Amino acid sequence: MKCPKCGGEIPFYNLKPNCKHCGVNIMYYTQNDGLIRDAKRTELESAVARMIVARIKANFIGSKLAILRMIFAIGAVCALMIPFAGVHYTLPFFSEKFSVGLIGLIQSFGNGILLKQLDFAKSALLSDATLFAAITLLLFVIVLIFDLIVFAAFFFGFLNLTNSTKFMKRVSVIGAAVALLAQIAIVVMSVVIKGNKFCSVSLGFGAAASFVIFVIIALINGALLRKGIEPTYRENDPKRKEMLKKVRAGEVDLDSLPLPVFESEEERAERIKALEEALKAEEEGKEL
Repeated sequence: MKCPKCGGEIPFYNLKPNCKHCGVNIMYYTQNDGLIRDAKRTELESAVARMIVARIKANFIGSKLAILRMIFAIGAVCALMIPFAGVHYTLPFFSEKFSVGLIGLIQSFGNGILLKQLDFAKSALLSDATLFAAITLLLFVIVLIFDLIVFAAFFFGFLNLTNSTKFMKRVSVIGAAVALLAQIAIVVMSVVIKGNKFCSVSLGFGAAASFVIFVIIALINGALLRKGIEPTYRENDPKRKEMLKKVRAGEVDLDSLPLPVFESEEERAERIKALEEALKAEEEGKEL
């Protein structure tokens, strides 16, 4: 073992805390270097954390438009609880309703009506209504997929604010088109099977609600792109992030960097002020 200060050889059996050559306390000497190294790493890593927090705030609550987008992104999923349509089967000794919507599907699993659709499809009396229910369910699932894609893009949007906003806008436009086609198809199909004595069709406005919400989300994202959604970072934080990448890649030695690594005039004034307050508090403590 060598002394970290003078480089003199210290035998392994020498358990004294001080170097026998220069007298320095080995533990505290290396501890000071470790504290300086930790301070540099903390400065760089804290900058990365602040940038992530800034992006999350910009994505969720960075502006009135961002808050409005969050409300409608959640509302898009909630709108799926509104039925797209429903079929009421009426036979002797049997009456049941199959509703296409989140709540309706949960109820259909509970009472078993969803599993009976295959049997109804084989019936000459109920096949038309069952086909209507199957097509409506398929359209509902497609709209549901687009809703989930939009919500996922919003929830993870802080990873890349601009690209996620562009993606949400495009998907919302496609989702709006699908929802509109679903509403039109449901109306047309309900007219085709109208008059069946053993079943009745009730039209819902879930697809229309999804269409309106998709359009609003597309407009909000367009406005955000025009206004700009990227957050304003603290001065030098992007530089700290890049420096941390170089340190982790081994391109830059952490010990060769100054402390602080980067410092603006404002940060320097804050540091000096904090140091003066600490010294003042220490002096007051000694007087007491």
